[in-house]
Amino acid sequence: MTASGKIVSGVRTFVTDVTNGFLEITHNSFALIGLAVAFVVITLTARPDLRQAGEEQLMNWLQARQVAALGMPVEPEASERATASNPKDLPKEQAAVAFWLSKKYKVAAEPLSVLVAEAYDIGTRTKLDPTLILAIMAIESNFNPFAQSAVGAQGLMQVMTTVHTDKYQNFGGHFAAFDPVTNLRVGVKVLQECIAKAGSIEGGLRYYVGAANMADDGGYTAKVMAEHARLRQVANGRAVPVNAPVMLSTQAPAGAAQGTPAASRTNAGSQEAGDSKVALLSTGL
Repeated sequence: MTASGKIVSGVRTFVTDVTNGFLEITHNSFALIGLAVAFVVITLTARPDLRQAGEEQLMNWLQARQVAALGMPVEPEASERATASNPKDLPKEQAAVAFWLSKKYKVAAEPLSVLVAEAYDIGTRTKLDPTLILAIMAIESNFNPFAQSAVGAQGLMQVMTTVHTDKYQNFGGHFAAFDPVTNLRVGVKVLQECIAKAGSIEGGLRYYVGAANMADDGGYTAKVMAEHARLRQVANGRAVPVNAPVMLSTQAPAGAAQGTPAASRTNAGSQEAGDSKVALLSTGL
Protein backbone atom coordinates (compact mmCIF):
# COMPACT_ATOMS: atom_id res chain seq x y z
CA MET A 1 0.00 0.00 0.00
CA THR A 2 1.33 3.39 -0.92
CA ALA A 3 1.94 6.16 1.56
CA SER A 4 -1.03 8.14 0.29
CA GLY A 5 -3.26 5.10 0.63
CA LYS A 6 -2.16 4.63 4.21
CA ILE A 7 -2.98 8.26 5.00
CA VAL A 8 -6.47 7.95 3.47
CA SER A 9 -7.08 4.71 5.35
CA GLY A 10 -5.92 6.30 8.58
CA VAL A 11 -8.21 9.27 8.09
CA ARG A 12 -11.16 6.99 7.42
CA THR A 13 -10.40 4.97 10.54
CA PHE A 14 -10.15 8.19 12.57
CA VAL A 15 -13.44 9.52 11.24
CA THR A 16 -15.15 6.20 11.84
CA ASP A 17 -13.88 6.03 15.41
CA VAL A 18 -14.95 9.61 16.12
CA THR A 19 -18.40 8.99 14.65
CA ASN A 20 -18.90 5.77 16.59
CA GLY A 21 -17.69 7.46 19.77
CA PHE A 22 -20.07 10.39 19.27
CA LEU A 23 -23.00 8.06 18.65
CA GLU A 24 -22.16 6.04 21.73
CA ILE A 25 -21.83 9.13 23.88
CA THR A 26 -25.08 10.55 22.50
CA HIS A 27 -26.90 7.28 23.04
CA ASN A 28 -25.63 7.11 26.61
CA SER A 29 -26.57 10.77 27.18
CA PHE A 30 -30.11 10.21 25.93
CA ALA A 31 -30.33 7.17 28.17
CA LEU A 32 -29.15 9.23 31.13
CA ILE A 33 -31.61 12.00 30.28
CA GLY A 34 -34.39 9.43 30.00
CA LEU A 35 -33.47 7.97 33.36
CA ALA A 36 -33.34 11.44 34.89
CA VAL A 37 -36.76 12.35 33.48
CA ALA A 38 -38.23 9.05 34.68
CA PHE A 39 -36.77 9.64 38.15
CA VAL A 40 -38.19 13.16 38.29
CA VAL A 41 -41.64 11.96 37.16
CA ILE A 42 -41.68 9.16 39.73
CA THR A 43 -40.52 11.56 42.47
CA LEU A 44 -43.12 14.20 41.61
CA THR A 45 -45.85 11.56 41.46
CA ALA A 46 -44.89 10.25 44.88
CA ARG A 47 -44.37 13.75 46.34
CA PRO A 48 -47.20 16.08 45.24
CA ASP A 49 -45.84 18.73 47.62
CA LEU A 50 -42.64 18.90 45.57
CA ARG A 51 -44.67 19.11 42.37
CA GLN A 52 -46.73 21.96 43.76
CA ALA A 53 -43.64 23.82 44.93
CA GLY A 54 -42.07 23.41 41.51
CA GLU A 55 -45.20 24.64 39.75
CA GLU A 56 -45.36 27.68 42.04
CA GLN A 57 -41.71 28.53 41.38
CA LEU A 58 -42.23 28.19 37.64
CA MET A 59 -45.37 30.34 37.79
CA ASN A 60 -43.57 32.99 39.84
CA TRP A 61 -40.74 33.03 37.32
CA LEU A 62 -43.14 33.40 34.41
CA GLN A 63 -45.05 36.19 36.17
CA ALA A 64 -41.79 37.99 36.96
CA ARG A 65 -40.87 37.82 33.27
CA GLN A 66 -44.29 39.21 32.32
CA VAL A 67 -44.04 42.05 34.84
CA ALA A 68 -40.57 42.91 33.54
CA ALA A 69 -41.85 42.93 29.95
CA LEU A 70 -45.17 44.75 30.51
CA GLY A 71 -44.42 46.88 33.55
CA MET A 72 -47.48 45.59 35.44
CA PRO A 73 -48.78 42.29 36.83
CA VAL A 74 -50.81 40.07 34.54
CA GLU A 75 -53.99 38.94 36.30
CA PRO A 76 -56.36 37.10 33.96
CA GLU A 77 -58.59 36.32 36.95
CA ALA A 78 -59.13 40.02 37.72
CA SER A 79 -62.39 40.08 35.75
CA GLU A 80 -63.72 37.36 38.06
CA ARG A 81 -63.36 39.74 41.01
CA ALA A 82 -65.37 42.45 39.31
CA THR A 83 -68.96 42.85 40.45
CA ALA A 84 -70.35 43.38 36.97
CA SER A 85 -72.37 41.66 34.26
CA ASN A 86 -73.92 42.47 30.90
CA PRO A 87 -77.27 44.28 31.44
CA LYS A 88 -78.50 42.86 28.12
CA ASP A 89 -78.43 39.41 29.70
CA LEU A 90 -81.05 40.44 32.28
CA PRO A 91 -84.77 39.83 31.89
CA LYS A 92 -86.47 42.75 30.14
CA GLU A 93 -87.93 44.25 33.33
CA GLN A 94 -84.63 44.11 35.21
CA ALA A 95 -82.68 45.49 32.25
CA ALA A 96 -85.03 48.47 32.04
CA VAL A 97 -84.53 49.20 35.73
CA ALA A 98 -80.74 48.85 35.46
CA PHE A 99 -80.48 51.22 32.48
CA TRP A 100 -82.80 53.79 34.11
CA LEU A 101 -80.80 53.78 37.35
CA SER A 102 -77.57 53.99 35.39
CA LYS A 103 -78.78 57.08 33.60
CA LYS A 104 -80.17 58.80 36.67
CA TYR A 105 -77.33 58.12 39.09
CA LYS A 106 -74.53 58.30 36.50
CA VAL A 107 -73.08 54.90 37.35
CA ALA A 108 -72.14 52.08 34.97
CA ALA A 109 -74.93 49.73 33.97
CA GLU A 110 -72.70 46.65 34.29
CA PRO A 111 -72.20 46.71 38.09
CA LEU A 112 -75.78 47.94 38.50
CA SER A 113 -76.95 44.84 36.64
CA VAL A 114 -75.52 42.61 39.37
CA LEU A 115 -77.25 44.66 42.06
CA VAL A 116 -80.57 44.69 40.22
CA ALA A 117 -80.45 40.92 39.69
CA GLU A 118 -79.55 40.40 43.35
CA ALA A 119 -82.35 42.71 44.51
CA TYR A 120 -84.88 40.76 42.43
CA ASP A 121 -83.53 37.45 43.70
CA ILE A 122 -83.49 38.40 47.38
CA GLY A 123 -86.81 40.23 46.96
CA THR A 124 -88.42 36.98 45.79
CA ARG A 125 -87.02 35.10 48.79
CA THR A 126 -87.95 37.75 51.37
CA LYS A 127 -91.24 38.82 49.76
CA LEU A 128 -89.98 42.40 49.52
CA ASP A 129 -90.48 44.41 46.35
CA PRO A 130 -87.05 44.57 44.65
CA THR A 131 -87.70 48.12 43.52
CA LEU A 132 -88.12 49.11 47.18
CA ILE A 133 -84.69 47.62 47.93
CA LEU A 134 -83.17 49.50 44.99
CA ALA A 135 -84.92 52.72 46.03
CA ILE A 136 -83.33 52.49 49.48
CA MET A 137 -79.89 52.03 47.90
CA ALA A 138 -80.52 55.03 45.68
CA ILE A 139 -81.52 57.34 48.52
CA GLU A 140 -78.95 55.99 50.98
CA SER A 141 -75.78 56.04 48.88
CA ASN A 142 -76.50 57.03 45.25
CA PHE A 143 -75.14 53.54 44.50
CA ASN A 144 -71.70 54.33 45.89
CA PRO A 145 -70.51 51.04 47.49
CA PHE A 146 -67.81 52.88 49.46
CA ALA A 147 -70.04 55.58 50.94
CA GLN A 148 -69.71 56.33 54.65
CA SER A 149 -71.75 58.74 56.70
CA ALA A 150 -70.59 60.96 59.54
CA VAL A 151 -71.90 58.45 62.09
CA GLY A 152 -70.30 55.38 60.48
CA ALA A 153 -73.06 53.98 58.24
CA GLN A 154 -71.30 52.21 55.41
CA GLY A 155 -71.80 50.89 51.90
CA LEU A 156 -74.66 50.81 49.44
CA MET A 157 -77.42 50.51 52.02
CA GLN A 158 -75.56 52.48 54.68
CA VAL A 159 -75.61 49.78 57.33
CA MET A 160 -74.18 50.73 60.72
CA THR A 161 -71.45 48.12 60.57
CA THR A 162 -70.48 48.43 64.23
CA VAL A 163 -74.08 47.79 65.26
CA HIS A 164 -74.64 44.88 62.89
CA THR A 165 -71.23 43.22 63.10
CA ASP A 166 -72.90 39.88 63.80
CA LYS A 167 -74.67 39.99 60.43
CA TYR A 168 -71.31 40.17 58.64
CA GLN A 169 -69.88 37.15 60.45
CA ASN A 170 -71.02 34.74 57.74
CA PHE A 171 -69.39 36.94 55.09
CA GLY A 172 -65.91 36.97 56.59
CA GLY A 173 -66.12 39.99 58.88
CA HIS A 174 -66.93 43.69 58.88
CA PHE A 175 -64.82 44.54 55.82
CA ALA A 176 -67.52 42.78 53.78
CA ALA A 177 -69.59 45.93 54.34
CA PHE A 178 -67.81 47.30 51.27
CA ASP A 179 -68.69 44.31 49.11
CA PRO A 180 -71.76 45.57 47.23
CA VAL A 181 -73.71 42.31 47.20
CA THR A 182 -72.95 41.54 50.86
CA ASN A 183 -73.96 45.04 51.94
CA LEU A 184 -77.20 44.65 50.00
CA ARG A 185 -77.99 41.33 51.69
CA VAL A 186 -77.23 42.63 55.17
CA GLY A 187 -79.19 45.82 54.51
CA VAL A 188 -82.22 43.77 53.43
CA LYS A 189 -81.95 41.70 56.60
CA VAL A 190 -81.96 44.88 58.66
CA LEU A 191 -84.89 46.23 56.63
CA GLN A 192 -86.87 43.03 57.29
CA GLU A 193 -86.32 43.43 61.02
CA CYS A 194 -87.40 47.08 60.87
CA ILE A 195 -90.59 46.34 58.92
CA ALA A 196 -91.45 43.46 61.27
CA LYS A 197 -90.97 45.71 64.27
CA ALA A 198 -93.00 48.58 62.83
CA GLY A 199 -95.71 46.50 61.16
CA SER A 200 -95.57 48.48 57.88
CA ILE A 201 -93.14 49.46 55.17
CA GLU A 202 -93.35 53.16 55.96
CA GLY A 203 -92.86 52.52 59.67
CA GLY A 204 -90.00 50.15 58.89
CA LEU A 205 -88.28 52.87 56.86
CA ARG A 206 -88.46 55.21 59.86
CA TYR A 207 -86.76 52.55 61.97
CA TYR A 208 -84.26 51.98 59.18
CA VAL A 209 -83.16 55.62 59.18
CA GLY A 210 -83.15 55.75 62.99
CA ALA A 211 -86.11 58.10 63.31
CA ALA A 212 -88.76 55.72 64.67
CA ASN A 213 -89.16 57.67 67.91
CA MET A 214 -88.89 61.10 66.35
CA ALA A 215 -91.67 63.36 65.16
CA ASP A 216 -89.97 63.98 61.82
CA ASP A 217 -87.80 61.73 59.67
CA GLY A 218 -86.62 64.62 57.51
CA GLY A 219 -88.59 63.40 54.52
CA TYR A 220 -86.62 60.14 54.27
CA THR A 221 -89.64 57.85 53.98
CA ALA A 222 -91.22 60.08 51.34
CA LYS A 223 -88.02 60.10 49.27
CA VAL A 224 -87.69 56.32 49.35
CA MET A 225 -91.35 55.73 48.53
CA ALA A 226 -91.25 58.25 45.68
CA GLU A 227 -88.22 56.56 44.14
CA HIS A 228 -89.86 53.20 44.71
CA ALA A 229 -92.91 54.41 42.77
CA ARG A 230 -90.75 55.61 39.87
CA LEU A 231 -88.91 52.30 39.71
CA ARG A 232 -92.18 50.37 39.71
CA GLN A 233 -93.30 52.41 36.71
CA VAL A 234 -89.98 51.73 34.92
CA ALA A 235 -90.28 48.01 35.71
CA ASN A 236 -93.80 48.04 34.24
CA GLY A 237 -92.51 49.41 30.96
CA ARG A 238 -93.36 53.08 31.45
CA ALA A 239 -91.06 55.77 30.03
CA VAL A 240 -90.22 57.70 33.19
CA PRO A 241 -87.98 60.81 33.08
CA VAL A 242 -85.14 60.45 35.56
CA ASN A 243 -86.32 63.48 37.52
CA ALA A 244 -90.05 62.80 37.28
CA PRO A 245 -91.88 64.00 40.43
CA VAL A 246 -94.13 61.48 42.15
CA MET A 247 -96.68 62.53 44.76
CA LEU A 248 -97.69 59.82 47.22
CA SER A 249 -100.30 59.70 49.93
CA THR A 250 -97.52 58.87 52.39
CA GLN A 251 -95.35 61.79 51.30
CA ALA A 252 -94.41 64.13 54.10
CA PRO A 253 -95.29 67.85 53.95
CA ALA A 254 -92.97 69.90 51.76
CA GLY A 255 -91.25 71.45 54.76
CA ALA A 256 -90.33 68.07 56.24
CA ALA A 257 -87.62 67.45 53.68
CA GLN A 258 -85.89 70.60 54.90
CA GLY A 259 -85.54 69.19 58.42
CA THR A 260 -82.48 68.03 60.29
CA PRO A 261 -79.79 66.43 58.06
CA ALA A 262 -79.92 62.66 57.91
CA ALA A 263 -76.62 62.03 59.67
CA SER A 264 -77.70 64.10 62.68
CA ARG A 265 -81.15 62.51 62.71
CA THR A 266 -79.61 59.07 62.83
CA ASN A 267 -77.51 59.80 65.87
CA ALA A 268 -80.48 61.12 67.77
CA GLY A 269 -82.66 58.28 66.57
CA SER A 270 -80.20 55.68 67.75
CA GLN A 271 -80.15 57.08 71.25
CA GLU A 272 -83.94 57.21 71.41
CA ALA A 273 -84.28 53.69 70.04
CA GLY A 274 -82.99 52.50 73.39
CA ASP A 275 -83.12 48.76 73.86
CA SER A 276 -84.03 47.86 70.27
CA LYS A 277 -81.16 46.85 68.02
CA VAL A 278 -82.81 48.02 64.82
CA ALA A 279 -81.41 49.72 61.72
CA LEU A 280 -79.68 52.73 63.19
CA LEU A 281 -78.68 53.69 59.68
CA SER A 282 -77.85 56.95 58.04
CA THR A 283 -78.65 58.12 54.55
CA GLY A 284 -75.11 59.37 54.19
CA LEU A 285 -76.35 62.16 51.91
